[in-house]
Amino acid sequence: MPLRNISLFKELEREAQQNLLQLGCDIWLNTGEMLFKQDSPANYFYVVLEGTIQISRKIENREVILDTYCTDTFFGEVPLLAGTDHLASGQAVSKTRVYSIYKDDFWQMLVTYPSVRKKVLGLMASRLQELLMLSHNAEKLIALGTLAAGLAHELNNPASAACRAAEQLRDTMHNRHTASIEYIKQNLTISQQLYLFQIKHDATESTTASIHFDPVARIDLEEKIINWLDKHGIVDAWRFAPTFVDRGITIKHLEQLGKYIETDKLSNVLTWLEVTLTEVSLLKVLEDSTNRIFGLVKAVKAYSYMDMVLPKHHNVDVHEGLESTLIILGHKLRTQGVTVIRDYAQNLPSIQADGSALNQVWTNLIDNAIDALEGQGTIWMRTFMGKDYVMVEIEDNGSGIPLEIQSRIFEPFFTTKETGKGTGIGLNLAYRIIVGQYNGAIKCFSTPGNTKFTVTIPT
Repeated sequence: MPLRNISLFKELEREAQQNLLQLGCDIWLNTGEMLFKQDSPANYFYVVLEGTIQISRKIENREVILDTYCTDTFFGEVPLLAGTDHLASGQAVSKTRVYSIYKDDFWQMLVTYPSVRKKVLGLMASRLQELLMLSHNAEKLIALGTLAAGLAHELNNPASAACRAAEQLRDTMHNRHTASIEYIKQNLTISQQLYLFQIKHDATESTTASIHFDPVARIDLEEKIINWLDKHGIVDAWRFAPTFVDRGITIKHLEQLGKYIETDKLSNVLTWLEVTLTEVSLLKVLEDSTNRIFGLVKAVKAYSYMDMVLPKHHNVDVHEGLESTLIILGHKLRTQGVTVIRDYAQNLPSIQADGSALNQVWTNLIDNAIDALEGQGTIWMRTFMGKDYVMVEIEDNGSGIPLEIQSRIFEPFFTTKETGKGTGIGLNLAYRIIVGQYNGAIKCFSTPGNTKFTVTIPT
């Protein structure tokens, strides 16, 4: 693009444009080439004539994308006017042509041309605020990721110990049950044994076990069992009732057991049954809890790419990133009664990307969808495979985004949420990552009762 067509200089006379052309010089950058590095001396003001420059800042050994400047945009005024070194790094995303003006000539340009000065100074204040806000939020995200990774590491050891304890407990229970079964065999007939073991098996394996009754219904069932046990001379009947109700044992089961087992043996048999079922229940709770902890640890590790020494761009499984994000947001999904429906493409290829950056995108989109539902609703998550791209679609049946503001949702600091609940950074950050970092596309389609975001990433 010729310098005369740049919006920053359009209001200048032809002679003034020629003078500026002589003040500066063109710089050609190949894809990936650095224009300047963070903390290096700031000596130039830049205008993008062709291509794209990506601005990133290193925070705690992580490179965070702050902005992307395309054709007909300018940058570099902030450190020059503030008298600082470069606050971030600038890198060419594609073959790029940049017009540069040395700092002394930059000051002369501002003094000589009021229209240019007005545009530069007018944009600088909001750009500096935006840069600081984005940097601050990026720091918080990285700190959160570090905390999550540390927590996952700390949870891993006790979870492993609990898992080993559960395995040992199972072995111990098996040995004790073997001994107790020998007692049962010596004191009960074959038919009595078979019926008792059938009840135990049904109570242990039945999908109806551990039914959650409402308090009134539960009390009623427990009282019926206690009354039956009292009538049959069972001491401390109140102790048996909760376990039997939890495991789906009814009066009908007890009546049948009473027919099979002699009265003098019934107390010992029921005690054995109650103790056995309690142990099984406790073991299941222990195993389920440790498995859940392991699942959460795995999700946190996947989400934060903990313990992985990887280049900035590596093979990323999109489905794995989406699922780990859902687990991280699981509590919010459950408490708000949100249903998630998945429709993933089979054999979706891996993409070359920064996995943690993509997870930030999924987090912002899914979290916004949850908030839009305001209590209950459905989120649809779909993936598609194109010839040279992967597409992710996140849809919700919330209230929707008003048409008049849809064009602004990717602007920094713009939010539709009430004060204190949104910064307006999330969607802007997602846009910068997808569009600026990967030359992809992120779009929003919204009507009353439906909002859909599509993310397209080249493969």
